[in-house]
Amino acid sequence: MAYLLKIFTADDVGITEREQATQRFRAALEASLGDESLVMPVYSAYLRLWQTYGDHPRPWPVSPAEQMLAAQWEAAELEATQAAFGPNRYLGDADFELVGLPVPAAPGDAT
Repeated sequence: MAYLLKIFTADDVGITEREQATQRFRAALEASLGDESLVMPVYSAYLRLWQTYGDHPRPWPVSPAEQMLAAQWEAAELEATQAAFGPNRYLGDADFELVGLPVPAAPGDAT
């Protein structure tokens, strides 16, 4: 599934720097998860877990597969954040938003 990635940074960050950070973030995220098509499904599943158990201490009361998915997303997000902003990034310096894009209908598909 295709997705839109938006990086939010301080106002003094130039457009070129922001675009480069976005490219580094995307490349690292996709490399860590294995493919662009896995980003939104893994992220969406992680968000559901986080919304349910985020305040609970780890391990969350979920299946081993869900626990592994959460750990995989968190590792991918960390790698992408470090690739985009550097390993010494301070929390709050920048953030990101992922939005899934609709899949275009194949020719001949009924709408």
